[in-house]
Amino acid sequence: MARNILWIMCDQLRFDYLGCAGHPTLKTPHIDALAARGVRFTNAYVQSTICGPSRMSAYTGRYVRSHGSTYNGVPLRVGEPMLGDHLREAGMDCVLLGKTHMIPDTDGMARLGIEADSLIGVRNAECGFDPFDRHDGLHPSEHPGGGGEAYQAYLRAKGYEGDNLWEEWTNSADGPAGERLNGWLWAHSDKPARVAEEDSETAYLTDRAMAFIDSAIAKGKPWCAHLSYIKPHWPYLAPAPYHNLYGAEDLLAPVRSESELADPHPLYEAFTQERHALTLCREGGRERVIPAYMGLIQQIDDHLGRLFAFLKDRGIADQTVIAFTSDHGDYLGDHWLGEKYLFHDASVKVPLILYDPAPEADATRGTTSDALVEMIDMAPTFLDLAGAPPKPHVLEGHSLLPLLHDPKAVLARDYVFSEYDFAADQVRIKLGTSVQESRLTMVFDGRWKMIDCRALPPMLFDLESDPDELFDLGREPGYGMIRARLFDAIRRWYHDGRNRISCADTDFTQADDLLRIGADPVLKQGVVIGYWDEAELATAQALFARAGG
Repeated sequence: MARNILWIMCDQLRFDYLGCAGHPTLKTPHIDALAARGVRFTNAYVQSTICGPSRMSAYTGRYVRSHGSTYNGVPLRVGEPMLGDHLREAGMDCVLLGKTHMIPDTDGMARLGIEADSLIGVRNAECGFDPFDRHDGLHPSEHPGGGGEAYQAYLRAKGYEGDNLWEEWTNSADGPAGERLNGWLWAHSDKPARVAEEDSETAYLTDRAMAFIDSAIAKGKPWCAHLSYIKPHWPYLAPAPYHNLYGAEDLLAPVRSESELADPHPLYEAFTQERHALTLCREGGRERVIPAYMGLIQQIDDHLGRLFAFLKDRGIADQTVIAFTSDHGDYLGDHWLGEKYLFHDASVKVPLILYDPAPEADATRGTTSDALVEMIDMAPTFLDLAGAPPKPHVLEGHSLLPLLHDPKAVLARDYVFSEYDFAADQVRIKLGTSVQESRLTMVFDGRWKMIDCRALPPMLFDLESDPDELFDLGREPGYGMIRARLFDAIRRWYHDGRNRISCADTDFTQADDLLRIGADPVLKQGVVIGYWDEAELATAQALFARAGG
């Protein structure tokens, strides 16, 4: 029986802000129940710590150094193979509901004569998906291509009034005198959004997912639906009643130490001086922001409860694989930082739960896996689920399906990698690095995490003795051999880039039997190279014929 795939991705959800991940007060019963039915991966890492490049790696199954979309706003080049392309070859529809942060390569499409509104043009602009409803959480008039037009029309049809309904209702709160308050400002995070909860973005996208699933059932074809919520990403503003479900008493103590600020790495120090870091670390900053962040997470969980019940009611719960994850985390004041960008676990590690309803997965239900996995593993996993042949010359990740079916399975990976390009950040100006030097590469082997800062010293953390990553050993004596090993791992990883994507390895190995006996496979093409005379050529042709060429 063909299985469907429901791929749920949150935006900026930390790995440890779920009940099943050990958060003591945050209520996520539906996500926890999903983990109890599937496998929860405790060492899942994204390939970049900001939305765009992280998602481009998820949708292509390729590292940032391979697909080239290094920063938000850097287009993914036209023609880059994407998940939707691979799944459609396997007979599966691949649709989008929500965010991608994709910027299309309009110059490339124009150069190739691809019309933006053609089928191939739309798929190139939508990360290979067929868009059912794209909504990036960006107002359409200010961010063309970011979706949101359908949500804007939905709000207007529900009776909301204004010029920019997304901004004026979803991202605004009411002041004490009835004035409209800017929900982007973190001082207002304790107030409810003006929009009704049932009309908020999370509720809307869940409803749209149900509408798609009904249409897919009528069509009778297997599908992969990417339900990509835009929350709990800022603005940190939740609709009632989620705005005040949590309070300061529910906050975890910040993971940070004064020692981090003593002789800090220059790059780390520069990021601690960014506005988002200073604001979160001000008196009362975390107390204002994090309860709203937690409320947005519980809202997602509640609507996932609706969606999971819907799958059961429609009779397809036992035919639908569910993947739940995030595109990156959120520092929330840990390490004196806000936002994401750097590579502490709060930022680069994400939740990942995979549920396969097939009987083959019964042996692993409710278990956790500490295997080193990466977001680029999603694409090969989904191809495996679709029954498609692997594409190791294109996809740089590994299928996780063996880990879902066999508790003794081992993933052949020694390191995970993540990248960040800070060329567009103010930090580059502060540090005086060139655009080409302003790139970071993280390597992690399960214990040692190193960040190669190119023109600057590396950062190094020992997560065995320092699980909170409070002590940077990158400039400390006594760790030279460890740093050298990790630098070598990065060097070998760069050399392993899968950039010959137009030919599979089998295109080269299919003549191996001929080569082993000395037969000349190019004779099949009528190509004669290096032979002295007719007798020598005849001997070679006879050997080729005997070998079955």
